[in-house]
Amino acid sequence: MQLEYVWIGLAVVVLLLELWAINAVLRSTSGWETKGLWLIILIFVPLLGLIAWAMFGPKREMPEQGKH
Repeated sequence: MQLEYVWIGLAVVVLLLELWAINAVLRSTSGWETKGLWLIILIFVPLLGLIAWAMFGPKREMPEQGKH
């Protein structure tokens, strides 16, 4: 396998993750200021933006487990 194909594959994976993160930001219930800030970070700093969004971005609410 040539090294160029590995880089192309990694670029495609990062692009798909970017699109998924942008979609998640747009569908979130946060205010437009927060959404806009995350979109700017994700678009202009793709890899670091993905890492930051994964660490500090909006979290999904976990369903409460039933109490016995």
